[in-house]
Amino acid sequence: LNEAVTDLALYDIVHTPGVAKDLSHINTPAKVAGYMAPDDLKQVLTGAHLVIIPAGIPRKPNMTRDDLFKTNAGIVRQLATAIAQYAPDAFVLVISNPVNSTVPIVAETFKKIGVFNPKRLFGVTTLDVVRASTFVSETTGIDVREIRVPVIGGHSGITIIPLLSQTKPHHSFTQEQIEELTKRIQYGGDEVVKAKGQGSATLSMAYAGARFASHILDASVKGVAGIVEPSYVCLDVDTEGAVHIKNNVDGLEYFSSKVELG
Repeated sequence: LNEAVTDLALYDIVHTPGVAKDLSHINTPAKVAGYMAPDDLKQVLTGAHLVIIPAGIPRKPNMTRDDLFKTNAGIVRQLATAIAQYAPDAFVLVISNPVNSTVPIVAETFKKIGVFNPKRLFGVTTLDVVRASTFVSETTGIDVREIRVPVIGGHSGITIIPLLSQTKPHHSFTQEQIEELTKRIQYGGDEVVKAKGQGSATLSMAYAGARFASHILDASVKGVAGIVEPSYVCLDVDTEGAVHIKNNVDGLEYFSSKVELG
């Protein structure tokens, strides 16, 4: 739907040509193609400006994000290797859970191949921000479209830290509201898993992923200034030739904090 997209290449191990054909009928400028074979990754990725990784298995009831690690870590590593080879300058958005672990996997894969640029690797935590706006609106009655709540930390359970005191427009919460909202924002994904019975958030995650991707395109293609969004990023990098980002969270190499895109 974003008209900044000129070519959209889809890759998965099943169903991709059909999904691509379906999307190709939408009357927007993007040319769409779908690929399934691992050998196609070179064609999929070469020249890519933006790569989004939502691949892997979804979370099911009684599963933690850590339970996803064994399967999703290998998938993410394989894709990261291909990106490093064929699209080393692309902006890379990692959605695959557990994000707290998959982002470092991509970073370490890039480091081994010598193409790591911390300013082009993002863990997508936007769903936490989206949920925070929705849940705060339900509590306060403020128009959900106006609410902005920064969410920092990580993208799993208690590592998700909504900064309710920085809510805009400002609202004074009771201690009880702070505790209830914080827990609901941290474990909002569990509501979806429980309601679906077999799977985790897909539609709200798709919205959140598209929103963050659009912000990247607005900043990097259209030159829109002043876009600030929380994202799970590498804070401090000393590898030779890499960009140095000041570590403002003592002792942590990765953290979700407010990032200005440009």
